[in-house]
Amino acid sequence: MSMFGLKESEVANLVRAVSAPGDLDHDAIEDRFARATWSGLAEPGDRLAGRAIQQLGAARALSAVVEHRDAARFAAELSADGDPVPEDDMRQAIERWLPRLKSDTALIALRQAARFGARLLTREDALWPTRLNDLDWHAPSALWVRGADAALAGIADGIALVGARAATGYGEHITMEASAGLVDRGYTIISGAAYGIDGMAHRAALASQGLTVAFLAGGVDRFYPSGHDSLLTRIVESGAVISELPCGSPPTKWRFLQRNRLIAAASMATIVLEAGWRSGSLNTAGHAATLGRPLGAVPGPVTSAASAGCHRLIRDYDAVCVTDPDQMAELAPLERQARASANSDGDLTSESDDRAGGDQSAGQSDSESRSGPADADAPRNTETTRLLDALSTRSARTTDDIAARSGLALATVRAQLGMLELDGRVSETERGWKQAASSSLK
Repeated sequence: MSMFGLKESEVANLVRAVSAPGDLDHDAIEDRFARATWSGLAEPGDRLAGRAIQQLGAARALSAVVEHRDAARFAAELSADGDPVPEDDMRQAIERWLPRLKSDTALIALRQAARFGARLLTREDALWPTRLNDLDWHAPSALWVRGADAALAGIADGIALVGARAATGYGEHITMEASAGLVDRGYTIISGAAYGIDGMAHRAALASQGLTVAFLAGGVDRFYPSGHDSLLTRIVESGAVISELPCGSPPTKWRFLQRNRLIAAASMATIVLEAGWRSGSLNTAGHAATLGRPLGAVPGPVTSAASAGCHRLIRDYDAVCVTDPDQMAELAPLERQARASANSDGDLTSESDDRAGGDQSAGQSDSESRSGPADADAPRNTETTRLLDALSTRSARTTDDIAARSGLALATVRAQLGMLELDGRVSETERGWKQAASSSLK
């Protein structure tokens, strides 16, 4: 028997190898394999992919792509709930997915996951971080995980600590105290494993014998940054390393921006400890604000450019000014702490509740006005970002290869390459296209 044109027994064995112990029937195996495939077929945050998976089911949606279903028919199926999908949008989505539709891609990812001891999590799993469901159509189709079950369960009590890569001694000191203090209070530390603030947050949590979770922008089989290989290995031993991308996927600038939405969504609250005016951590803050999550920022010296982003969040985007672990914990009290406070005080309408955004009058009520940081720091043209991510300054690549790497439609790739060539950012050779060294995104 076959499954999506592949040998069912091989698919079943690989799916079971990366799933939690238990009986999986044919439908469960088909769904998990389809979700694993979708995690590599569509770029993170692809709205139409998420909608197709939710409305049709992962397997049925994948079958529609495999069968090269007509865009009009596909759009009509998704529009059955009364919210129409423009046929042109559906056609562009299919054109984005098709360059990556190769029969053995998901099998390779599953084999690599099994080799590294990674697991595949879906919404049906007990350890699935349920707050990610708040992303709705932008939620991941599946998660690839390496680490301990206790850490995955601990995400329910997680607080995100994020900040600049180019951290100062002040920022690292504040982060160390914040992470250790929150761990002592029962929180799990969530961050992105980057240099600077992220790395210090993870290290301090581990040093305090606490739980910490790192969300990556590439596959969990290839740790990034490479300088944090030993740190991420330690996190795997007692915490968890998570990605929505299958094993073998490289990190790109676009994927870092999309990874930030998972950090914000999975956490009870997000704290920005140190950030410059246009720091990437403000992107995470923007996602947290849009989702209605409590947002805090640690002030720094008014003369420090490294804290300008935190001051911007406090002044313009209603972030709560926090200076110690107690104030950070007030943003998102743990359930047991909230019960204890209710028993001792009689109610939860205290100053700490106001600071935590309990009535959401200042902290979360106006998510549109608070989404500024994410918008301000996002690239003006995400298609250009994704295309440049897919190009090399040394090796020429064909348009088909670029389309598969970027997750863009072939027609879009060709049009964008023409514009970028006029700007001098790319050049065409006999073997394909290359990126000009000076246009590399930092």
